Amino acid sequence: MGKKILMKGNEAIGEAAVRAGCLNYFAYPITPQSEVAEYLSRRIPEAGGVFLQAESEVAVSYMIFGAAGAGARVFTTSSSPGISLMSEGLSYITAAQCPAVFVNIMRGGPGLGGILPSQGDYFQATKGGGHGDYRLLVMAPASVQEAVEMVMIAFPLAEKYRNPVMILGDGLIGQMMEPVEFPDHLRTDPTDKNDWATTGMEFRKSDKPNIVKSLFLDPNALNENNLILKAKYDRMKAEDIHYESYNMEADYKVLIVSYGTMSRVCRTAVDNLKVNGFEVGLLRPKTLFPFPEKKIRDAAAKDSCQVVISIELSMGQMVEDVERCVQGRRPVKWYGECGGNIPTPETVMDVVTSLVGK
Repeated sequence: MGKKILMKGNEAIGEAAVRAGCLNYFAYPITPQSEVAEYLSRRIPEAGGVFLQAESEVAVSYMIFGAAGAGARVFTTSSSPGISLMSEGLSYITAAQCPAVFVNIMRGGPGLGGILPSQGDYFQATKGGGHGDYRLLVMAPASVQEAVEMVMIAFPLAEKYRNPVMILGDGLIGQMMEPVEFPDHLRTDPTDKNDWATTGMEFRKSDKPNIVKSLFLDPNALNENNLILKAKYDRMKAEDIHYESYNMEADYKVLIVSYGTMSRVCRTAVDNLKVNGFEVGLLRPKTLFPFPEKKIRDAAAKDSCQVVISIELSMGQMVEDVERCVQGRRPVKWYGECGGNIPTPETVMDVVTSLVGK
């Protein structure tokens, strides 16, 4: 670890990618993440890399596809409507099994919506925003420091699974300033085990050309490719589920499930309620896919737990996954806002205590 540096979230995300060994960045500006591109337009050329602003988000996604298919470590950043435009390319990239990193600093929606923080893209990220059967490994930071660390580990994870990884943060993550460190142990070199990539027969010392594709006209071949992808997603569930438990050792009456910056508000509410003798547990998913299903199911089954509530900056998206985990063992409620206002700890406290009484 080096010394801490006070940085805006968007700029820290850009610096984290450079320090993670990614020197290829293609993007198109959109609020509230445009500072990533602004920062990297200077920083990546300094590091000897390639910065390119494309003519559209659609073009970005296919530039990512081309670079990833050629074995390069590559990433992009955008915000909600921009990710929508990239979703077609994301489906192609995933089907062709190419590693890449996408960062979505979410804004309010649907439509043009607003530029303030939101978590309204949960469905888009975790259920596959594009066409066909595919999944992304999705991580959700709750601080600028965690965003830095997740960006740095996203590249080796993408290469491990040969699959896109998405960092899902709301606008507050991108715009707020916090002290950050860039852990040396998270610096990695791009893999040289790209025997599948279009790196050239001479370079690979091979007499067989590589073809990176997502087109399988034979139904049996397409089915086989989808089975390969499914096995990969099952492996993610076995090896890369991450979460944080808070006050879970207590005999809590209410279990909160929350992620990202909303979980920080919930954590303060949990602390304040504890002072008043009201115990609440908090489970924060760090990976939204794979989702910590068993942990939530077990936490909800605790004898003292009377109700589970999903608190999110959306009109109720993650709550569907929470319900699926709880499987009717406890009532599952939802609370959220999605206009850009972030509920206060006092609001969360009122919502929680209203569920079971003080």
